Amino acid sequence: MWHHAINLVAILDSPMDIAIVVLVVLVLFGGKKIPEMMRGIGTGIKEFKQGMRDEPSPAPPPAATTAPPAAEPKK
Repeated sequence: MWHHAINLVAILDSPMDIAIVVLVVLVLFGGKKIPEMMRGIGTGIKEFKQGMRDEPSPAPPPAATTAPPAAEPKK
């Protein structure tokens, strides 16, 4: 899988190639949608990093399992 990423970097080696990719992305998603997507990605990364820094809370003790009261026989 990683060898595909290396080949992609080799393909996008000139500024003209990068400009074409940026232009295609702008045409596909529009100028308004891209900042919203980047904001969502940034928020997700920030929440992930904060979750990694927080200490895991201790697991709550298991709930006591009690049997329901037995029904009394009718007289």
